[in-house]
Amino acid sequence: MTQKAKLIRITTVPISLKVLLRQQLRFMADHYDVLAVSSPGKTLEDVRASEGVRVAGVPMSRAITPLKDAKALWQLYWLFKKEHPTIVHTHTPKAGLLGMLAGRLAGVPVRLHTVAGMPLMESRGLKKKLLSVVEWLTYRCATKVYPNSTNLAKYIEDHKFCQAGKLKVLGNGSSNGIDMEFFQLTDGLEASVTQTRKALGIDEKDFVYLFIGRLVRDKGIEELVDAFCRLRSTANAIKLLLVGPYEPERDPLPITVQKAIEDDKDIIRIDFQQDVRPFLAISDVLVFPSYREGFPNVPMQAGCFHLPSIVTDINGCNEIIQHGKNGLIVPVKNVDALRKAMGTLRNDRELFLRMKANARQWIGERYEQKQFWNILLNEYRDQLTAHGIVSEIS
Repeated sequence: MTQKAKLIRITTVPISLKVLLRQQLRFMADHYDVLAVSSPGKTLEDVRASEGVRVAGVPMSRAITPLKDAKALWQLYWLFKKEHPTIVHTHTPKAGLLGMLAGRLAGVPVRLHTVAGMPLMESRGLKKKLLSVVEWLTYRCATKVYPNSTNLAKYIEDHKFCQAGKLKVLGNGSSNGIDMEFFQLTDGLEASVTQTRKALGIDEKDFVYLFIGRLVRDKGIEELVDAFCRLRSTANAIKLLLVGPYEPERDPLPITVQKAIEDDKDIIRIDFQQDVRPFLAISDVLVFPSYREGFPNVPMQAGCFHLPSIVTDINGCNEIIQHGKNGLIVPVKNVDALRKAMGTLRNDRELFLRMKANARQWIGERYEQKQFWNILLNEYRDQLTAHGIVSEIS
């Protein structure tokens, strides 16, 4: 048996390994000697257990912290010198910068970076210039860059962050595809719908709009709450279910919006959940009015549960959702358009049922998870060949 090539996968925080890349590392471990690297802690140890791979903790900060970043760069460099990986593959901005730079300095032959959204899109002034330099330097140190949506690839190319020949979108987009077996309405979930709705104070006749994600400005929460309140003035029996945490230290909501969420009897907030399937099962429509994304998982998850989605016309969202087929697309930061779309899917029963019938099949045909894993596996093989490395996959 030929010795497996060594693959190091890196994210800034371990929750990205655990959730965003769920089961992908276990799949790759059948073909590579996989080492997962992220900031240390219990979650990283959970990754060791759930994915069946080795892990290494390197403290990394999501914020701009020059001294800590320099220390993390040094630790990654020496980790690579010790491990001698054939491939280093990074995700998330900070891990991308440090991992690609350390990989280049350490002489790692294949250096891959996945781009899943760019914070600079909503930044201004000096911060935007600094983040632009970070992106440029990350891509400069990488041997291949994988934007996880077609429109994101176009943005990178148009802004000259990277040569077009270095960019590639894998499959139809995404970083991990979607687990169609996990995200489906099972008999158990269907049986618990009535109980779950009752526990949350949702009547059987209520039409439920669902949002899943961080409750922050750049997810469009301010516009969503405003649109819901306006819609309720002309519509009865509707509820807004928000599943996710506040992040006051990074992107706080206005006090008035947070107060409206907490005080309004028709707005129900649930904190971060490891398993969002029960909330998908009790909802009618996903509303995801984000300002920027790479390739969001939530609209794919919703589609698997036969939910139409209302999304903004941004990277990723406007590829997962085809307007009029499995959801509606509205302009960013447009409360009136958002309110109108929410009302349309509640009031136009024929349109709602048609989109509902299309939703799961559309996602399955384009983003099924195992199909994506095999596309990535073949890409690794192609990159080894391109760098003159004999495939060491067993």
